[in-house]
Formats: sequence, C-alpha cells, structure tokens
Amino acid sequence: MNGKNQGNHLHYKNYTGSVEFSEEDAVFHGKVIGIKALVSFEGVSVNAIINDFHKAVDEYLQFCAARGKEPEKPFKGSFNVRINADLHRRLALSALNRGVSLNAMVEDALQQSVRV
Repeated sequence: MNGKNQGNHLHYKNYTGSVEFSEEDAVFHGKVIGIKALVSFEGVSVNAIINDFHKAVDEYLQFCAARGKEPEKPFKGSFNVRINADLHRRLALSALNRGVSLNAMVEDALQQSVRV
C-alpha cells in the first residue's frame, strides 16, 4: 500500500496521512495519523500533496535518526475501549463460554465489522 491513495488517505513507508481540502485557501493539507508526533504536509495539487507527504515522512524519520530516537510506529495494535460494566461482564462471560480470551473475541467482532 505504500504510495497509494485510498479515499482521503495517503500511504507511504507504513505511515498514513489524512487529506483535506481548504476551499478558502485553495490548498490540500493533512497530517500523519496514528502517531503522537505532529507531522503535517500540504500542496496546491494532488501531486504536490503526495510529494510533500513523502517529504514530511522522510524528514520525520531523518529527525528521529539524527537524535537516536526510535520513530513512532503507527497503529501498534493496542488501544483502550471504554464500555459500560454490564456489557463488559457479558462479553467476558461469553468469551469464557466460547473458550477464547476477551481480546480474541473483541478482535473477531471488529474483524467482522470492518471491510478494508
């Protein structure tokens, strides 16, 4: 998926960038999503925003390397979900009855609800 556009997102070197358009400024702009660092980019055309996105990711990686810092990995596969206590209890009991972990049951449910 590196370098390919899917909807309003760009992909490069395992990083994903959002893409929005400002009619007022007549410019595309976006930021890398899935990491805490702010890595933004912009361009006045499709090619310009793609090029600036690639440049922004490359500069972020170079910045981290120059400081001996490990770059953030986007979408690490771990996130917190807050649900009400009764649903939590019912899910945990259902997972126990199925002989799977709560994590495995939630992952399966999410896999079924997302079509990427």
